[in-house]
This record gives sequence, C-alpha cells and structure tokens, in this order.
Amino acid sequence: MSGADKEVMNANLTNAGPVNPPQEKKELESIPNVAQKVLAFIAILTIVYVGKIVLVTLLFSILLSFVLEPIVGFLEHRRIARPYGAGMAMLVLMGVLYAMSYFFYVKVESFASELPKYSGQIKNVVVKFRQKADKLDQTRQQIMPDKKQDKNTVTVKSESSGLSAITPTTSAITEAVLALSFIPFLAYFMLTWQAHVRASAVKLFEAQNRTTAYVTISRIAQMLRSFIVGNLVIGLIVSAISAGVFAAMGIPYFYFIGLISGYLSLVPYLGVILAVIPPAAAGIGVVGVKGLLGIGGTVLAVHLFAMNVLYPKMLGRRLQLNPLVVTVSLLFWGFIWGALGLLLAIPVTAGLKIICDHVDGWQAIGELMGEGPEDTK
Repeated sequence: MSGADKEVMNANLTNAGPVNPPQEKKELESIPNVAQKVLAFIAILTIVYVGKIVLVTLLFSILLSFVLEPIVGFLEHRRIARPYGAGMAMLVLMGVLYAMSYFFYVKVESFASELPKYSGQIKNVVVKFRQKADKLDQTRQQIMPDKKQDKNTVTVKSESSGLSAITPTTSAITEAVLALSFIPFLAYFMLTWQAHVRASAVKLFEAQNRTTAYVTISRIAQMLRSFIVGNLVIGLIVSAISAGVFAAMGIPYFYFIGLISGYLSLVPYLGVILAVIPPAAAGIGVVGVKGLLGIGGTVLAVHLFAMNVLYPKMLGRRLQLNPLVVTVSLLFWGFIWGALGLLLAIPVTAGLKIICDHVDGWQAIGELMGEGPEDTK
C-alpha cells in the first residue's frame, strides 16, 4: 500500500469517527429530559397542593358557569346582550338558592319542633345502645384490665387558652367564606368573556396545533356540561326512588328527606354514609329497628343502582374512565384537596384524559386511563 493510500484511509477513519458515540449522545441527552419532567411534575404537585383554595374556587366557578350557560345562550338568542344575560342568570340562581334555603329552613324548623314528640322513644333507643356499649366495655376490662395509675404520679392539666383552638377554625372559615364570595363573580366573568377567553387560549399555541387545542377545549367543555346535567338527572331519579320508599315506610317529610338523601348519595365513597343520616334521624321514633335497617338497605340499594346502572348509561360514554383510574383519582384528589377533592376528582381526571388523548406522545396515558380501544369511537 502506497503512502497516498494510507493517508486516504486515515482521513476516512478520522471523518467516520466512532460507531457508538451518536447513540451514547442520545442516551446522555435523554437523562436531562427525564430529570426535567420529574422536576416539572413535582412543581405541578406543589402548586396544586399549595394553591388548593384558588384552584378549587376556579374549578367550582367553571362548573357553575357551565350550569348557567344554557340560560345565557337562550337569552342571547333572544337578542339580549351576553353581559345582561349573564347578570339575569346569576339573579335567577340567587333566587333559586334563596328559595331552596328558605324551604329547607322551614322544613328543618318544623321537623325540629316535632322532635320532642319522639324524645321518649329516642331516649329508649339511646339507652339500649349505651347499655350494650357498657356491657362490651365491662367484657373488655375483664379480658384486658386497665393499668392502675401510680399513686405517686401527678397529673398536670395544661390550661391553654381557647384562642389556640379557635384560631385555626376561624382561619378555615374565613378562607371558605372568601372563596365562596369569589365564585359568583368569577362565574359571571367566565360567562361574559367566554368567547374571548377561548379564542385567546387557542392563540397561545403554535399555528399547527391550534385546531387540536380548540377541539380539546370543546371536548372538555362538552364533558363538563354532560357531567353536570347527568348528575342533576341522576340525583332527581335517586331522590324520587328514595322519597317513594320513605313515604311507604311512613317517614315524615319524605319528599324533603328523599331529596337530601338522594343527592348526598352521589358523593363518592362517603355518599352511602351521608345519605343514611337524614332518613335515619327522621325515622327514629317512627320506625323500629327493622325500619332503620330497611332505611339503610334502601339507601345502599339505590346507591348501587345509581353507580352501576345510571352512571354508566348516562355518563360512562362521556367520561370514558375505567374504574381503577376513578378510584385512584378519588384517593389522590381527596388526599390533596380533602372533601372538595372527592367532588372534583372525576371531572378533573376526565379533563386530563381528554388532554392526553390529543397531545402527541401522551396518547398511551389516555388509553391507560380509558376503558379500552372502543372508548375513542
């Protein structure tokens, strides 16, 4: 081999470079990307947890705006400007809430005035439960006797000011009242500036992604509207069934108790327990122990019917979430936002699934959250 050939070969080897470095370079570049995603996820969780009051207020305002949107749209078709229509819708809502509050107050006051009639029977039931509890406690002490307190030990009672207990409660109540006061105003401005906000939000994306963003926002809006209407209809059906059964059992104010119990039954996980309380309280002194068991069985049966029959029929196709994801979302949002998180968990998770379905690279997550390939049809 001549000297010129050797020089050419060395030049080729030098230009070709090693075979593996490009692959190693890609692997090294992927490490910062993963770290950035993890840090971004942690930052989002921190914002969601710390900004609980703000985010919950915004979400409830969004739901309220979707509830009032049909009224505003109807008035707008009658050539009433959207700001005036939104104001009229808010006034109608306030009137309905006032009428319901007054109705409930009158019924509760009337129900409370009749409670003394059943005070003797209520005391008998309470005494029986206390006797059984005392017997169980005596049995426990016979099996595991309590340790005797040392006579030489001195019990010191700390006499702390009541302000230490009142201050956190007062702070929580103040935050709740402040958040509630913002909801009507936020809902009003969301109704009046709906088109502007949607158009501006779409413009935040690049030109080639604006169509996808618009479709995603429209699907989320449609899902929220279906979620609200579906829950209202399911609540009415459950309330009607509950009121009919309570009327047959002779429970006073069965229509009032049935309405409250029916909508409380829709609360995830806690619904069965909450829905039993109003009819059980009204049934004490009217129905016996068998009647109370019947009330519990009725509430449980109606709740199972709503969750396993009505929800899949009316909301299953709109939400498109599998039961595992629903359960995990209730656990997660309940831990992050408490009781309010249980109410918002399903619509928030369904909205996240719609976003995953329309973002490149996230479709696998949306498919994991869905019921299967058929849910995209």
